[in-house]
Amino acid sequence: QVRLVESGGGSVQAGGSLRLSCSASGFLSGTHCMGWFRQTPGKQREAVTQTDEDGNLSVADSVQGRFTISQDNAKTTLNLTMSRLKPEDTAMYFCAAQNFPCCSGDYCYSMWGQGTQVTVRS
Repeated sequence: QVRLVESGGGSVQAGGSLRLSCSASGFLSGTHCMGWFRQTPGKQREAVTQTDEDGNLSVADSVQGRFTISQDNAKTTLNLTMSRLKPEDTAMYFCAAQNFPCCSGDYCYSMWGQGTQVTVRS
């Protein structure tokens, strides 16, 4: 059973930074890929990361230059470092995982974490 746990959310002033972490358990290294999404109440989920079929990640165009991602060697931890945060970044941030081959849409992901709230104050 795959389990994803997000952490690191909080409330920060605009221009500040946060580092989110997703810790995965229940699958072997190299058997899944992971990604980050965010959602504001009443709106659809927005992809924060993009993945290729092998699970290699990049950040979405909407956050390019402000957000970066990193993984441990086992690819069971996915970090999202968010800098120069804007009020528009306020959302619940979700970590998700899927089996190979991977794709970037939210429909591709079968396993989801509970989310961690990010609030950016103006």
